[in-house]
Amino acid sequence: MRESLVFYSPADVAADWLAAIGEHLPGLDMHIATREGAPCPAEDVHYAVVWKPPQDFFKPFTNLKLVVNLGAGVDALVSRTDLPDVPITRLSDPEMSKMMAGFVLMCVLRHARDIVAFERIQKEGRWRYIHPTTPDRIRVGVMGLGELGATAAHEIARFGYPVKGWSRTPKALPGIECYHGLEALPQFLAQTDILVVMLPLTPQTRHIVNAERLAMLPKGAKFINVARGPIVDEPALVAALQSGHISEASLDVFEEEPLPEASPLWGMDNVLITPHLASIALPRSAAAQIAENIRRIRAGQPVLNRVDPSRGY
Repeated sequence: MRESLVFYSPADVAADWLAAIGEHLPGLDMHIATREGAPCPAEDVHYAVVWKPPQDFFKPFTNLKLVVNLGAGVDALVSRTDLPDVPITRLSDPEMSKMMAGFVLMCVLRHARDIVAFERIQKEGRWRYIHPTTPDRIRVGVMGLGELGATAAHEIARFGYPVKGWSRTPKALPGIECYHGLEALPQFLAQTDILVVMLPLTPQTRHIVNAERLAMLPKGAKFINVARGPIVDEPALVAALQSGHISEASLDVFEEEPLPEASPLWGMDNVLITPHLASIALPRSAAAQIAENIRRIRAGQPVLNRVDPSRGY
């Protein structure tokens, strides 16, 4: 029996990933899978590197030993019915954290420095001065303090913004005032001028940002979501933007992707829409992690960055 790896992702260049993984594991037999399956005997497949594979994708691979999710968010995997009883790992790549932190910082600065207003003024052909607000007077709240959220929180704080963080379970981050648990959420939100959502999507976090909690933010607050669309009740967010309670938003993720043409978000000049690209896995930096976990499987050792399906991350 050969030892094979299958790769499936509708969003990535498969050849780049296989070339990068091959540099670390030159003897490994690797194949690009399609929705119809993999072009190799199913019993040879020991490793699957995937992003949002179709339902029943894993069923033919009876000798599977490892599933690698091409990203930090694993919600699309853990909710499946065909998930094999093998280790599942997520990518934990410093380059992904840096990319996410840079994107979040860009969004925070865009709102904090009135860039949305200047974009609107430019379209009107007007020259108008708006006096900058100093960072110490703009309170930023990061909702979700995992690896990506913690890195982003520290990057924002480095620019002088007072940063608070909220998570479902207790966390301690140097220089960041941390809150945890649902009972602390109202206090956290009430002190947040720019809210950054960076939570994993689990049954407990689905629509955790709803109309009631959006109303807890100060009037005129700004909103950033780079996590998952279903964490936010999208119609409630639209209503908050229409009323002015949320004055601006930067949205990289949505309940339905691509965002439907009929969504009212498209027509809002106070909303920035980007197509789920705040942070992506890069073959040249992430392939080493995949190779290391394959080596660990071969040696009978615990894998790194293992996902707990019961927790959803």
